Amino acid sequence: MAVEPTRQRVAVIGAGVMGSAIARRLLDCGHAVRVFDLDAAKVAALAQHGAEAAADAAAAAAASDFVITSLNSAAVVEHVLFGEGGVAAAAPADPHRLLIDMSSIDPAATRRLAQRLRERTGMGFVDAPLSGGAPKALLGQLTVMAGGSDDDVARARAVMDSLCANYTRMGESGAGQTTKLVNQLLCAIGFQAMAEAVRLAEAGGVDASKLHTALAGGRADSQILREFGPKMAARDLTPTGRIDNMLKDLEAVQAFAHAERLPLPLAGAVSELHRAFVAAGLGPEDTAAMMRQFSGYARD
Repeated sequence: MAVEPTRQRVAVIGAGVMGSAIARRLLDCGHAVRVFDLDAAKVAALAQHGAEAAADAAAAAAASDFVITSLNSAAVVEHVLFGEGGVAAAAPADPHRLLIDMSSIDPAATRRLAQRLRERTGMGFVDAPLSGGAPKALLGQLTVMAGGSDDDVARARAVMDSLCANYTRMGESGAGQTTKLVNQLLCAIGFQAMAEAVRLAEAGGVDASKLHTALAGGRADSQILREFGPKMAARDLTPTGRIDNMLKDLEAVQAFAHAERLPLPLAGAVSELHRAFVAAGLGPEDTAAMMRQFSGYARD
C-alpha cells in the first residue's frame, strides 16, 4: 500500500508552464501551496485549484518550509532570491527553510547563488532541474537530478517524492545543473533527429504517426520517439517545452564546453538549428514546431 506524503508548506515562485504544473501536482497531493508570479492571471488560475496567492517572493517564502523556484534564467533567480521583496528578505538566518531551484541555469551561477543564500540566511539550497516537462510533472513522474549536500537533498524528498519518479543526487551544489546540461544536449539532438525521421517517413509515403509503434522495443525506441513522434507527425503544438528555452540551455552547454575546451560538434550544430528557429520567430513555440524547418518555417 502506498504511503501518503506528509502535508508540507510549499512556496512555488514562477507560474509558467512548468511552475504551474509543479504547483498543481503539489496541490493534488495535499500540500499547502503559496504561489507568486508577476503574471497575476497565472496566479489566479492556480488559486482556483486551491493555491494561496502571495504578494511577493518574500511573502510566499515566509509562510513556507520549502521554496521551489521555476524561472527562466540565473539573473531572474538571483533577483527573486536577493532583490526587493525576495526570498532572502523573508526570514534571515533561518536554517530550517530549504530552497529547491527547479530552473535550468548555469552550474557556476548555481554554486554562487547557493553560497550567497546560505551565508545570508542560513537556508539550504538544492539545484533540482528536471526532465519530463509539464505532462510528467502533473503525473508526479519527473526525472530530477539534484545537487547539494546529502542532508539538503534528502530533506527535499519531502516534496520531491510528490513530483518525481526518479530523484538522484549527482553531487554537491551545481552537479544537478551540470547533469541537466547533459540531458538537454541529448534531448536537443534527439528532437532534431525525430523531426528529420518524421519528415523522412512522410516523404516516403509512410504514416509517421505509427513510427513509435513500429519501432517499439528496438534500439531506436525512446521517450522522445514515443512522445514526440506522434506530436510532430500531427504538428501538435500543445505546450510542453519552448524552443527558446532549449536554446538557452544549449548556449550554456556551449559556454561550458568552451571553458573546458571540449569539442562537441553535434552540440554546435543543434545549437545553430535552434538559433535559426528563434530567428524565424519560433522561440515561444513548442518543440514540435521544429517541423516547420521543412516548410520554410511557415505553417504546414
